Amino acid sequence: MNSFTSEWLALREPVDHRSRNPKLMASVKAYLQHIESSRPGAVHVVDLGCGSGSNLRALAPVFNEVQEWTLVDSDPKLLNAAHAALLKWSDDSTIVKNDPHTSAHQSQESQLILKKHSKKIIVNFQCADLAKEAHLPIMAKSDLVTAAAFFDLTSDSWLKKFSMALTKPLYATLSYNGAETWDPQGPDDQAVLQAFHFHQRTDKGFGAASGPNAANVLINLLKDRHFDVEVEDSPWVMNELDRPLTEQLAFGIADAVKETGLLPIETVENWLRSKKTASQCTVGHTDFFAYP
Repeated sequence: MNSFTSEWLALREPVDHRSRNPKLMASVKAYLQHIESSRPGAVHVVDLGCGSGSNLRALAPVFNEVQEWTLVDSDPKLLNAAHAALLKWSDDSTIVKNDPHTSAHQSQESQLILKKHSKKIIVNFQCADLAKEAHLPIMAKSDLVTAAAFFDLTSDSWLKKFSMALTKPLYATLSYNGAETWDPQGPDDQAVLQAFHFHQRTDKGFGAASGPNAANVLINLLKDRHFDVEVEDSPWVMNELDRPLTEQLAFGIADAVKETGLLPIETVENWLRSKKTASQCTVGHTDFFAYP
């Protein structure tokens, strides 16, 4: 579950999209409409840890008529996957070749100009190691910084650096908050969950990860800097129609728990057998919108 393949990201995309909190999304939409009414031109959005571009596909249809996005990821393969997926997703597209001398951070992919319904969406791609750069210059020029399922991978110290440098509104979605229930339940559920949380706090490239505490850590840091913060729940609620995702989720959790060595292998295998065909599963996430 830490490899973040394009296949895993595609599998989770439908439940990610339907799980976003609508009340919070409406607040962000209202903010961007205010920007649009105060000056002409596109609203600028920077998406951190963009993966295959799912966050854009979820938000662009409800954002302003003209948008410019910069998708940032450290994995060139995922940026390439985002490029391909967005071309397929759009109603119409134009590819603009980048001048290779314009930016040392530009990905190999070209800029895209997309049309989706009535929206014009300009998309730039930037390959950057966010573990080393807690704040990118492009963020200071944006109207909004976004990230989906990203901050729980980072460390408390990284979050502090990020919060101290942030000057723009931040819309963060789908941060894992540690809540998890399965049907059927089992006697080892709590032990497996605790071991999984231990794994979630191991180094994911940013130092010891904040894991399920990340949203609260970042929210409190931003409040200390006098940001206003709106917070809402955005749980994954899955049933038998989501069986491919729940099955892969169960396998991923079991593999992570095995890596910790905290539980006997037999205990983990018994847990996996009961969960890979679960009829229902709820995984807690937190969305928040913070603005200075």
